[in-house]
Amino acid sequence: MNKTLEQIEAQRQGGKIMAEIFRELREKARAGVNELALNDFVAEEIIRQGATASYLEQADNFSGVICISVNDELIHGLPEDNILQNGDKVSFDLTIGYHGMCVDSAFTMVIGGKMTAAQKHLISATEQSFWAGIKGIKAGSTTGDIGFEVEKVLNRAKLGIIREYIGHGIGEKIHEPPEVPNYGKKGTGAILKAGDTICVEPMTSLGSPKTVVGSDGWTVFLKDGSLGAHYEHTVLITEKGVEVLTR
Repeated sequence: MNKTLEQIEAQRQGGKIMAEIFRELREKARAGVNELALNDFVAEEIIRQGATASYLEQADNFSGVICISVNDELIHGLPEDNILQNGDKVSFDLTIGYHGMCVDSAFTMVIGGKMTAAQKHLISATEQSFWAGIKGIKAGSTTGDIGFEVEKVLNRAKLGIIREYIGHGIGEKIHEPPEVPNYGKKGTGAILKAGDTICVEPMTSLGSPKTVVGSDGWTVFLKDGSLGAHYEHTVLITEKGVEVLTR
């Protein structure tokens, strides 16, 4: 969609709210804390900040306001009556609305902060691939330019690249054109324009990238039971580069 300056500013302000919620969430995600308690905290913060919970507004049968995906759960985990333990890998994925415009962000952490070498490699390389993907991007670049750089980092790290789930445009709806895969060739895909807002979100695995959807219809598991990571920001395309809105 072609966004007005007011709509872009709404996403910019929504991004600031998102970043604040995530800073506090990182502190509260500790061993002994229930997933439902974290969901309730985020729900309260969304209301306090004058934002709205996009999953409740736009996602069918999603029972929470934030995705919480633990260990072999890759993405879209429904908040459950589950106590987090030291060493758990957890991915948080949140979409909020502000003045009618959505922003989307995700990060992966390990509860207790003491990561194994494999967990550290997984999370670090996934984040690095995001920053590589948006480096040098500006109006006139393509989604394939982003995917090429993301894929290059992840292949070098020997991580599985999830192909069934990809990044996307974002605006009044959570998911809008264009599609933003985490793989591709330079110069291919949609051409990005100044004023476009997109979500770049590498999703990776330590093992096979094959996934399966759980019985709740939402939670996506890695089929081989390995660990996965997810890192995402909403970014604004400008004439000269990108602005990360949710940082």
